[in-house]
Amino acid sequence: MTSQTISSPGLAAGVQGLGWQGPASALELDVNGMLRRLLELNSPLWAVSVDNRTALTTAGNISTSPGDAALLAFAPAVPLESLGDPAFRATYGTRYALYGGAMANGIASVEMVIALGKAGMLGSFGSAGLGTERIEEAIKQVQAALPDGPYAFNLINNPFEPLMEQRAADLFVRYHVPVVEASAYLGITLGLVHYRAAGLSRAADGSVTIGHRIIAKLSRKEVAKRFLSPAPQDLLSQLVAEGKITAEQAELAGLVPMADDITVEADSGGHTDNRPLVGLLPTMIALRDELQAQFHYPVPVRIGAAGGISTPQAALAAFMMGAAYVVTGSVNQACIEAGASVHTKALLAQAEMPDVAMAPAADMFEMGVRVQVLKRGTLFAMRASKLYELYSRYNAWEEIPLEERTRLETGVFKRTFDEIWTDTVQFFRERDPRMIERGEKDARQKMALVFRWYLGLSSRWSNRGEPGREMDYQIWCGPSMGSFNDWTRGTYLSEPANRRVADVGLQILTGAAYLARLRALALQGVHLPAILDQYRPQAPLI
Repeated sequence: MTSQTISSPGLAAGVQGLGWQGPASALELDVNGMLRRLLELNSPLWAVSVDNRTALTTAGNISTSPGDAALLAFAPAVPLESLGDPAFRATYGTRYALYGGAMANGIASVEMVIALGKAGMLGSFGSAGLGTERIEEAIKQVQAALPDGPYAFNLINNPFEPLMEQRAADLFVRYHVPVVEASAYLGITLGLVHYRAAGLSRAADGSVTIGHRIIAKLSRKEVAKRFLSPAPQDLLSQLVAEGKITAEQAELAGLVPMADDITVEADSGGHTDNRPLVGLLPTMIALRDELQAQFHYPVPVRIGAAGGISTPQAALAAFMMGAAYVVTGSVNQACIEAGASVHTKALLAQAEMPDVAMAPAADMFEMGVRVQVLKRGTLFAMRASKLYELYSRYNAWEEIPLEERTRLETGVFKRTFDEIWTDTVQFFRERDPRMIERGEKDARQKMALVFRWYLGLSSRWSNRGEPGREMDYQIWCGPSMGSFNDWTRGTYLSEPANRRVADVGLQILTGAAYLARLRALALQGVHLPAILDQYRPQAPLI
């Protein structure tokens, strides 16, 4: 086809009788050319009829002249920055409405947070399970690399070790950490309120300035309601009495919600209720609207989506359901910046969707709380479930049949019960001495603490690649890991060594924008060759 103006009306009458006018060389009729035009995300896209065939172009003009080529459909430009709520990006100083969620024990590492921040995405450091010295060191490293952000730190609810949560909250206040991602909360705690209220001040116009932002990650309506409401008055009064916040800050805390954003966590790795995003997200958005009508906040709480966000289709679905932003998790653990071992990353890269199971959680073992983990290549889920079964059945280690105790000590713990208790005492002497007192007074609690020794170390063995402990690796993982592996199979991202966290995020967003344009054309009756229905990462974007 030579460079000339197309004047054939084609098959259709066009979009409301409109036509297209431009050089014939700008029209793409073959699959490769169409792919290039679809990926020109910053430019509007036109579908026109040429000699009874559909062509795509990002050039030319719309015309009402009857002799021009018929305009079949239009797809708007979808720059990556347009996905999600612009207020999310403005609030956190990001370029994109995507953030990397926290993964405990530093799996969401300093390197990961910095890489995401430099690429215009928020990253949340996995401070859960770490001591205050390690967290403080991470704060200094992140703030040195990203003095203006964006970055966040995880603050996890720890009902059995409340001192750990309080110490972390105190650190975040002292170092003026601008954003925390609050996870695993069942209610509002003193440490969380301290962090929130200590960052409040009154602006010159009388409005409330929020210096400490909270993104709450949750999956239950009753918990969401607490974060959509102001801080509890009794906790504010206690903090004022202790001199941790001022009376004015307590007053201001009554004017703002506990959270700026709520991440709706569906079927994810780690702590999860295994709930479907398609049902959970609309429910939480409706709840937000109900509470907004009650409190009339100047800035409504935004609702984002996590759990299952590992492919362009999943990200686009979340945005189309109204998510202000999306959060990645399991897939980040397989990236080179993650604080996980090479062996663990290789297992994750081989995972299929069914290769996950639920297992007891170390931090809330006694409550029966469970986490989702990888079951392929490890026996952790089975062994951990056995420990909870024994804890539920017996009141003391000595009540367990001798044969079973011997099997645990030799095959699972690889140490005696008494040796583990000695280490446990040493561990809690520095961390929270009250746990030692409880264990020495209550034989069942002592047994629980020893079992938690195994549950806690199993994730650390995975992170550092402990030799001889491969079958005990605890690897937090959701079915989305398998979806990601299916999507990237045969591409450069199939190899763990090529998986960079910022690139993975950009590939997901790029694919979502690409598919948005494709769906826009389909809604207008233009269906392109099936080979174009999938976005496949071809080369790194960063």
